[in-house]
Amino acid sequence: MNELLDKLKSCPLFRNLPEEVLENQILPQGNLVDIPKNTTVIQYQEKVEYFNVVISGRIHTLHSFEDGSYSICHVLHPGGVTGVDLLWTASRVAPYFAVAAVDSTVLQFPASLLEIQGGLDETWRIQILEQVLALISMDNMRKEYRLSILSRKGLRERILTYLTMQGAKRRTATFTIPFTREEMASFLCVNRSAMCHELSMMQQEGLITFRKNKFTLCNREFAGLPDEKVVSI
Repeated sequence: MNELLDKLKSCPLFRNLPEEVLENQILPQGNLVDIPKNTTVIQYQEKVEYFNVVISGRIHTLHSFEDGSYSICHVLHPGGVTGVDLLWTASRVAPYFAVAAVDSTVLQFPASLLEIQGGLDETWRIQILEQVLALISMDNMRKEYRLSILSRKGLRERILTYLTMQGAKRRTATFTIPFTREEMASFLCVNRSAMCHELSMMQQEGLITFRKNKFTLCNREFAGLPDEKVVSI
């Protein structure tokens, strides 16, 4: 119980709610669901009447194509939320899949928790709805960043744009990305082999260094960081 409360506290929707509200009004309405790796959490074209809070593991939202390929749109870690963006659309039909990237657990809540007056004290319901607006706004910003990456036509330009955004976001030249190579290629909408070759070339040219999913930008101007020594990996 304490672990679930801690996870709910880390969820942006329930931020700053009193613990007794989480324990007595929110948690009893949730259904804990284990999601094995590669299992779909939200189906494409499914009409969604619920939302999920990620308790453990990692959930990807993605688009799948007829040839079997897919493109990762967003990565959700513990505290992340799936489905809430669909509850205020006209159809509530999902335009994407949500899939467990690893064995995961979610706490599933009915849409009525947020929609219907009386299911929750109105003061707290309004506060949660304000957080929903903030969450959807942040999601729109992430989509804008990704569009700016995908608007770059060259492979190297896409890679550098993504990596410099990660460095600028963290205010450091060395950072860890949340993707495997296959996932990174999917996110950038590029061929995995070509991307890996380009990463190796960029490292040979002294633009970056990397080990697995930990990267260092060797030119701090890429990340918009102050001029100081870069620690190599």
